[in-house]
Amino acid sequence: MKAFITGATGFIGSHLADRLIADEKFTEVRCLVRSTDKWLEGKDFIRVKGDLNDFNALAKGIKGADVVFHLAAIVKASSQKEFNMANVSPTEDIIRIAQKNGVKNLVILSSLAATGPSKGTPVDENKILTPISMYGRSKRDMETSVHQLAGKNDSIKIIRPPAVYGPREDQIFTYFSTFNKGLSTIVGDGNHPRLSMVYVDDLINGIIKASQKVDSGVHTYFITAAETYNWNQIHSVTQTVMGKKAFKLKLKPALVKKIGSIIENAASLIGKYPVVNKEKTNELVLEWTCSSSKAEKELGYEPHVSLEEGISRTIHWYKKHNWL
Repeated sequence: MKAFITGATGFIGSHLADRLIADEKFTEVRCLVRSTDKWLEGKDFIRVKGDLNDFNALAKGIKGADVVFHLAAIVKASSQKEFNMANVSPTEDIIRIAQKNGVKNLVILSSLAATGPSKGTPVDENKILTPISMYGRSKRDMETSVHQLAGKNDSIKIIRPPAVYGPREDQIFTYFSTFNKGLSTIVGDGNHPRLSMVYVDDLINGIIKASQKVDSGVHTYFITAAETYNWNQIHSVTQTVMGKKAFKLKLKPALVKKIGSIIENAASLIGKYPVVNKEKTNELVLEWTCSSSKAEKELGYEPHVSLEEGISRTIHWYKKHNWL
């Protein structure tokens, strides 16, 4: 089999590439590479030089492939137009190129952000999409385009993960880095809001199982852990794994939103758009939970990595690579 991956040099994509490269069923693993190989350096893959705006590169990667994994996206931008140019338009191009070349099996990465927050009960795939951020709206619009463009013989699987953590991840990493310095920053009272998380290896299992579902249509799945969590649990597990204590700094939601506004306004003075911004802090104060029951029933997906095991593996990787 031949696979083409976009986003292969990123956190999730590199783990998928590693898995496919090690799988004897895949004779070719093609990866779209914009600049450096990053996590793929020295590994057995076929480099397709280009980016999501390079139509010829996309066509080169897709032509003759048995399955396309479209994982590339941006998670930070200052305008809706920027998000849509990166997250919506290239997805449309990929579907059209695949159709032109007779490639019917596609797996496309979306996000829980496309659905909007949950309210006491983990959401499922039937929830009406009500995103609250520009990123979430771009993923919603991307999913809408997928449904509009899908041909009757296409088999397109949309995967919506919640927060993903594990080795090589550099955003949730901020929490562990701060904890290592003695401070555990928690939004709310520690018990609420709750959140869904998935360890990267479990997500890759779900993505691969989705690629093995080849019946026609557009099929959407949440891939997550077996349970939801709160920040008190995450704090406790992190404390045990690190073998050190950190002061719990509990921030009220109103203060968190105010901090996001202050940081964004300050950054705008120097022409920057910060990672911590108004939209991000507006999301942080809400509940984000989902259920993977549909994936379990239809794909045979089963989460294997507990929060304790996942955080342990993640922190040990950070330490081994001198991130902590």
